[in-house]
Amino acid sequence: GRDILQRDPDNQGSLGIAISEAVEEAAGRADTSYALGSVLNHVALHQTIIGQEAKQQFVKVGDWPDVIFAPCGGGSSFAGVAFPFVAENAAGGHAGRPTRLVAVEPASCPTLTKGTYAYDFGDASGFTPLMKMYTLGHDFMPPGIHAGGLRYHGDSPLVSQLYHEGLIEAVAVTQLATFEAGVLFARAEGVIPAPESNHAIRAAIDEAICCRESGEAKTIFFNLTGHGHFDMAAYDRYFAGELEDFEYPAEAIRASLAHLPKLT
Repeated sequence: GRDILQRDPDNQGSLGIAISEAVEEAAGRADTSYALGSVLNHVALHQTIIGQEAKQQFVKVGDWPDVIFAPCGGGSSFAGVAFPFVAENAAGGHAGRPTRLVAVEPASCPTLTKGTYAYDFGDASGFTPLMKMYTLGHDFMPPGIHAGGLRYHGDSPLVSQLYHEGLIEAVAVTQLATFEAGVLFARAEGVIPAPESNHAIRAAIDEAICCRESGEAKTIFFNLTGHGHFDMAAYDRYFAGELEDFEYPAEAIRASLAHLPKLT
């Protein structure tokens, strides 16, 4: 991190840099080990308690989701809610009714929608094992948007494989639209959502508007991944008109992808 700041004093950091720092610290201590977190498959599978419980709740009320939205950075929150429904879809869907599974990511860090499917490191310095995943390049530096948990260059290998095979979908949404959705949700439900969660809320609202316009009835389910109590400064900036949208330039993504590990 200090080396990165020396080269770029205005650098705002990223999850990839934080992982490098943590691995370096653990590797330098005999009494410490480091367990890789949200991106890896075991974490995605542990999170599936969310989707398992959701399935039981839908059965209890006699309904089933037509579409599921969840925010996606590294992929564990999306995997947690969506993976149990992948198995249902593989068997033909619940009562012959498959469910669309949609990962929602920031337009400023569009890993699935604009990344490439390749082997890459899970951290900025290349300490982690290589993983085949959708990536923007391990030294990709996302802009300082407020959905911190979604500022990551790669995605879970399992999420990536499902997307590569067309079994799940992905959409990218902009920062201002997500905060607009979060405010609407807070006023309607009395719950202030985290900026990360606002991505799924935005996609769910957009889907509901499409249904209203088409007259089609759908059961729309989204994953509310956290509260926004520690993000009130971000909401203040939104109300003050200080936030802006940022879509990462294609040429900057190409430059980052040029540094992918060369495999033989």
